[in-house]
Amino acid sequence: MDAERVPPGIDPTKAHPSRRYNYWLGGKDNFAVDRESAEMVASAFPTVSLSARENRAFMRRVVRHLAGEAGIGQFLDIGTGLPSAGNVHEIAQAIDPSARIVYVDNDPIVLVHARALLTSEPEGRTAYIDADLRDPEKILADPELRATLDLSRPVALMLVATMHFITDDHDPYGIVRRLLGALPSGSFLVMTHATGDYLTPEEYAVNVEANERSGVPFRLRSHEEFARFFDGLDLLPPGVGSVVEWRPEEPAADRPAVEDVSMLCAVARVP
Repeated sequence: MDAERVPPGIDPTKAHPSRRYNYWLGGKDNFAVDRESAEMVASAFPTVSLSARENRAFMRRVVRHLAGEAGIGQFLDIGTGLPSAGNVHEIAQAIDPSARIVYVDNDPIVLVHARALLTSEPEGRTAYIDADLRDPEKILADPELRATLDLSRPVALMLVATMHFITDDHDPYGIVRRLLGALPSGSFLVMTHATGDYLTPEEYAVNVEANERSGVPFRLRSHEEFARFFDGLDLLPPGVGSVVEWRPEEPAADRPAVEDVSMLCAVARVP
């Protein structure tokens, strides 16, 4: 994407998580600043593209489980990123055509693509909200959300590779509690999160420094810090662990090492 084709409202001199993630997944909807930021992170964590792909694969497995075995027909996907193969609504509506999905992101490029590409099956519905996860009240008050989702029925809250962009000064645990507080019993929380647990102290320091230089706020969290997001919820087996090991579809010999992915995940039901 070049400067002549920058949509209104976009600062092409500032990296954005959605466009950087798009670059790691092999997409073309990113700017030079996003690629530079992505490569800076990759200099400290060379398998970051693998991590992005495994994170996406986990999301697909979870949505299939929730839409199928768990019977969930509503999804609130915050930090959806740029559309790519296997979006939440495509996976869910392949199982339940009447499924309803609300996508949330704060990148104008995502908005342009989402409106064009995230089209629902006739029996279901999709909507897109332009909002920031750091303002959960705005998300919950948006008329599109209320028109699309019935909050008296269970909803799967998807926070996939999103919360590590919420630094401690923005009260990440409070944000998750507020969002879950609007959802009824039987809803689900789905989350993945980058971790430094598999890094040596030296590697951890290098990663933190690279993330600081990348221009995108980022917070690695430990297993214990991540597990706190699920306090009071009923974890689905296998509990908190690597995205690689959550109900995998491939034999262990064909899966990447958890150290190379370095991404925690969990799925839990709201009692």
